[in-house]
Amino acid sequence: MRKVVLALMASIGIASSAAAQQAAWADKLFSGQTTHDFGIVGRASVVKHSFKLTNIYKVPLDISDVRVSCGCVKADAGIKSLQPGETGTINVSMDARQFIGSKTVRVFVTVESPGPGPKYLSTATLNVSANARGEVTFTPQELDFSTVQKGQVTSKSIDIEYTGTRADWRVVEIVKLSTAPFDLRAEELPRLPNGVVRRGYRLHATIKADPPATGSFKQEIVLKTNDPTAPMLSFNIVGDIQAGLAVSPNAIVVRDLKVGESQTKKVFVKAPRPFRILAVDGQGEGVTVDVPTMQDAMIVLTVHIAPLKAGELRKQLVIRTDIDSAPTPLVIEANIAP
Repeated sequence: MRKVVLALMASIGIASSAAAQQAAWADKLFSGQTTHDFGIVGRASVVKHSFKLTNIYKVPLDISDVRVSCGCVKADAGIKSLQPGETGTINVSMDARQFIGSKTVRVFVTVESPGPGPKYLSTATLNVSANARGEVTFTPQELDFSTVQKGQVTSKSIDIEYTGTRADWRVVEIVKLSTAPFDLRAEELPRLPNGVVRRGYRLHATIKADPPATGSFKQEIVLKTNDPTAPMLSFNIVGDIQAGLAVSPNAIVVRDLKVGESQTKKVFVKAPRPFRILAVDGQGEGVTVDVPTMQDAMIVLTVHIAPLKAGELRKQLVIRTDIDSAPTPLVIEANIAP
């Protein structure tokens, strides 16, 4: 244990005095990114941000405590222990329903050396701030698509309502990244059933049929308004786009095969809903595929490899289906003996 303690002291450059042990060397884990301003947010919004921290020291560290200075903020560690060089997050959510106007809240993150013996502690201080204005509300507070299969066109909407006194209030520009996996369309809020007119917009977000990338996403949408006291508002759109097809295995490696011999391999193609395989392109040079005509959520392809000549054989087949606009590759590799 003495070696671990000495390594920690040498790594972070602290002395053994009580005052030095409390030095805020933990701030360095955040690479200077210890402040986040959500800006002007709707009165009913819950906004979220993740601070990234990296263990830059040569010994493991535990995140032993995460505290906040206000009940309007919740914070937790995405990972409890960090090995040297490992990265984690402190996830913070700020509930604008619990305050009006400007608010700054401190988040205290305590890290320490693990194991028995003397503890070397340090507490980093993070700051989050927001300006909650009662004139604009978001319903829901953010758009969450959860899990969407690639190729599945799904839409959700959010109501942005203005209840202030400015008669000509309006959104003049909607800002999003060009790489966003969704399209946006705005329309005026419909009247209430009793005929009352609401001021604001219903914003529709639609996942693209062929998004630029798959995987989880979180994108901030910025609304620029003509109100000089609240020129920008924002909310988040989150979700997880999963690839339409899962192929197992996605590569076939053939061994111990000679010219004149053959091997047969099975490939399982799965999707979230029933589909048909339209074709498998790239066959030839002794590689053929039996393509079933059935429709199902899982289809088994039978691949026959009967090489025509010795040497390296490398083929990339392409599986085309009726649900995925992007063809799915299947690689075949073999070293054929004479």
